[in-house]
Amino acid sequence: MFFSNDHEPVHVHVIKGQGSFCENAVFQILPKIRLLKNNGLKPNELKLSEMVIEENREIIIEHWNNFFNSVKKCAQR
Repeated sequence: MFFSNDHEPVHVHVIKGQGSFCENAVFQILPKIRLLKNNGLKPNELKLSEMVIEENREIIIEHWNNFFNSVKKCAQR
């Protein structure tokens, strides 16, 4: 997922659990997929997350650009 107030570079948040039991990681997508931060995910969960991100990289980038370009257009009005 990404948050509506996120910033570049293009990245996604991977979240497991909820509330005080939430574990998460952040992966940069561009220019290449790279783990930026890990808060509790196990190595096999990170590897699976990276594989899913790799398989969906173009879709993630497309959704990021569509969302944040539409937000910029609204702010300019």
